Amino acid sequence: METNWAKGYKTGKRKIINVLDKMIALDLLRTLLAVWSVIVVIIVSRQFIRILDKAIEGQVSNQTLMTVLGLKTIIASATFLPAALFMAVLMVLGRMYRDQEMSAVASAGGGSGTVYRAIFLLVFPLSVLAAGLSFYVSPWAEAMMEQLMHQDKESADLRGVAAGKFSEYSQGDLVFYVEKIDDDKKMYQVFVQHRQGNRLAIINAEVGRMKDLPDGRYVILENGERIQGQPGTVNYVLEQFDEYAVRLDTKESATDFGKQSVSSDKLLNSGQITDIAELQRRFSVPVGIMLLCFIAVPLAQMSPRGGVYGNMLIGFLIYFSYGNLIRVSQSWVMNQTIPAWLGVFGVNTLLLLIGGILLARLYGWQWLAMQFREKVHK
Repeated sequence: METNWAKGYKTGKRKIINVLDKMIALDLLRTLLAVWSVIVVIIVSRQFIRILDKAIEGQVSNQTLMTVLGLKTIIASATFLPAALFMAVLMVLGRMYRDQEMSAVASAGGGSGTVYRAIFLLVFPLSVLAAGLSFYVSPWAEAMMEQLMHQDKESADLRGVAAGKFSEYSQGDLVFYVEKIDDDKKMYQVFVQHRQGNRLAIINAEVGRMKDLPDGRYVILENGERIQGQPGTVNYVLEQFDEYAVRLDTKESATDFGKQSVSSDKLLNSGQITDIAELQRRFSVPVGIMLLCFIAVPLAQMSPRGGVYGNMLIGFLIYFSYGNLIRVSQSWVMNQTIPAWLGVFGVNTLLLLIGGILLARLYGWQWLAMQFREKVHK
């Protein structure tokens, strides 16, 4: 059997994505989905508890509850994608170091460039996805959630009547007590305290129901009596009725959306410093993904006895320090303590320098300078 090794070795075309790239990328994707899901579930669950408290108080309707949960999940997914990907890279490379897979890659001639290429085959598309989530999807979700919460807050007086408890509406001017509510939302043995200025009315009715009319929503009471007068005096009116209506006043207030719900196009066209600071925060999500993964490669190196989570604690410290510095930098930009360009590039440049120092510590300054010279001469 004849083999033209030199010709086949020299002229054979190298695949754009090889077996090692697929192995690392797929392992990283599986780990990312697991870590990302756990982080998002924990964060959204804590936020959802606060929303449930508002739902119990009648400030959020049952119909809005699941929609708000979905919107919260979208926002948390975009916010914590850099953290999940950073932890996933550390876990995958840490396992490869522990199982001596990185030693096998190095013995085959693969270096840091090989690992970076495999990782960034997944990281770069995810950074593009994160940019879309941060600049467009998250603001839309924030605006939608604030609008739904605002509508529910205005219509809070139209909900919350529950059997066996007193419920206040119209800022305390209307108090309901219902003994029983059937499946058709019909109320039985209804007690109503209705205050109109200095006059107070006490209403007892056998049956009550909600009804929407052109000028608002009313509680229609049937077969009852009404006592109205001014507390402290003997002047009062006692009357019986077959049907009596009490209007539920809705709360009207202006919708005040926060900066996080403003579209990126409006922020770009605005010259206000607060809008620039908000753009800085959104910009930090896709950039943070690439920079944190750049740091994760040298940070993941560890001894075989170090375990999969050898440098995870240092990774947590780096991520939380980076997140806090981003928030502090945003605050400084809003207060005009530092210029806007420094707020955008300052923290990210610092993270890039940390990654360079970690690479130099791993491979040596001479290797780093040699690689830099090769890239420049090319």
